[in-house]
Amino acid sequence: MYKIVNKQKIGEKIQSYEIYAPEIAKNAKPGQFVIFRIDDKGERVPLTIVSTNIRDGLVRVIFQETGKSTEHFASLEEGNYIKDFVGPLGCYTKIKKYGTVVAVAGGVGVAEVLPVIKALKKAGNKIITIVGARSRGLIILENELKEQSDLLLFATNDGTYGTKGFVTDILEDIINREKVDMTYVIGPVPMMQAVAEITKKKCIYTLVSLNPIMLDGTGMCGACRVSINGKIKFACVDGPEFDAHLVDWEELISRLMLFKEFEKISYNKFKHEQECKCYKK
Repeated sequence: MYKIVNKQKIGEKIQSYEIYAPEIAKNAKPGQFVIFRIDDKGERVPLTIVSTNIRDGLVRVIFQETGKSTEHFASLEEGNYIKDFVGPLGCYTKIKKYGTVVAVAGGVGVAEVLPVIKALKKAGNKIITIVGARSRGLIILENELKEQSDLLLFATNDGTYGTKGFVTDILEDIINREKVDMTYVIGPVPMMQAVAEITKKKCIYTLVSLNPIMLDGTGMCGACRVSINGKIKFACVDGPEFDAHLVDWEELISRLMLFKEFEKISYNKFKHEQECKCYKK
């Protein structure tokens, strides 16, 4: 059992948790993730490791309430325990000095890009960070990003913060006015695909952190398979980071849609059960 030591709401339906998991805290590196399960009947959900506190044995994860498991997770309080918290999983980011690195994060992908740009900054890179969100209320970790970025820019769909538009608009502007040596991208699949198409034309090396359906996290089940340069890879053990220009984006999108109807059924059942509990009280 793993204890929720700290809980903080940091955005609209966005939670930051610190979980007591000393072995994970001691061994985790940027780019790796954990898989949690609330109870015996819970879904296995992957979350990127945002930061660790080795002294106190804490692992920080950030998530957005988007379905049954994440809403259930968000309903827990400090002092509560969850059944499983496994990691660190996946390959860590290979950090070196590239030169000028543009990091592009969409939505809660900000939480996943933060430890990577921190390590890249420490390695001597110039960091330009672009953050995209639907609106101002969904932007998180702004101060932490400022600390690690030489330049921090925002794009919101509704224009409530930064540039009105998309991260790709800002990216193209940057590429047109200065030399970019590497791009790191994490966020919604359509956004990552759009960035990959831009950087491919300019021959800019681009890494994406993929988020396919994932179950066991050890490469045994094959649920997280993706096609990279025509070859099957498993995001949980071969990734989650891959060369963006080699990803079969259409296949990835198709696989992400496989269980949408089942997810809706599960979510509606969960909401009904929660409402019945409230009624009984």
